[in-house]
Amino acid sequence: MSSVSNIRHTGLGKLSMAQITQSILPSLKALLLPAIGIVGFLLLWSMTASSINTSLGKFPGPTAVISQFDNLYQEHVSERQKAQAFYERQHKRNADRLAKDPSYQAKVRPYTGKETFWDQIVTSLITVMCGFGLAAVLAIPLGIAIGLKPGLQAAINPMIQIFKPVSPLAWLPLVTMVVSGVYVSSDPWLAKSFINSMLTVTLCSVWPMIINTAIGVSRIDQDLLNVSQVLRLSTFTHIKKIVLPASIPMIFTGMRLSLGVAWMVLIAAEMLAQNPGLGKFVWDEFQNGSSESLSRIMAAVLVIGFIGYLLDKGIVTLQRWVSWEKV
Repeated sequence: MSSVSNIRHTGLGKLSMAQITQSILPSLKALLLPAIGIVGFLLLWSMTASSINTSLGKFPGPTAVISQFDNLYQEHVSERQKAQAFYERQHKRNADRLAKDPSYQAKVRPYTGKETFWDQIVTSLITVMCGFGLAAVLAIPLGIAIGLKPGLQAAINPMIQIFKPVSPLAWLPLVTMVVSGVYVSSDPWLAKSFINSMLTVTLCSVWPMIINTAIGVSRIDQDLLNVSQVLRLSTFTHIKKIVLPASIPMIFTGMRLSLGVAWMVLIAAEMLAQNPGLGKFVWDEFQNGSSESLSRIMAAVLVIGFIGYLLDKGIVTLQRWVSWEKV
């Protein structure tokens, strides 16, 4: 009797272990396979870097690049300390002047030290999100209109196909000249460099959103359109209740493509125009030509790629929030 119970107990134990293994295995694969890929890439990078010689020395390996992240952070901390000391000196000077002359109008000048690597990351993120946001505001309504009106699509499609492949390097000089001629102010609220980069990003990233939104709207299930007609929904209600929910997957596909384009375009625009941001950091390090320039550029490249990955994941997460479909 006891042996039968032991057999049953052993069988249940084996079954439960099999179930546990089956439930854990997908998670292990999801973690293990990317880890293997990353380790393989690092090993390949480390082996090939030591055999590549440049005018600035050997190509940096993973260890040299990782050490640069610490150096860049220390530079950021040092610059923040300089800025704090600068403002403290001004406040002390103003307090002394006010003690001697109560009618003195105290002024605090802004700190004009160089932007650090981490400052330029923030600058690039703000610029790309503003440019992408403006592109979305323009592209999604236009894409919906094109999808709903075949005649409008026939009229606008040639312009989309002409301007879609234009490089940001071609748009940037035009944008710079237009902004310089139109945006004239002795005390500008926004820097011209920011506007130039933002508009260049907008002009290059607007097209995938227009195209995908229009395709998504034009392919809405006919049954849904028939329901809208039967209920005699107004145009606004039709778009809100039928068009947008049905075309969200294609809209977000266009947004993902556009955000990837926007991030690549921004780095190129910052390099060409020397506007503040990660692109300028890369170009400055290239022009600097020090022994650490290659490793600092490679650190920036890794950060650019990682930020692009996070931006894409952010769009996917946003789609999950607004869509009933799993992405």
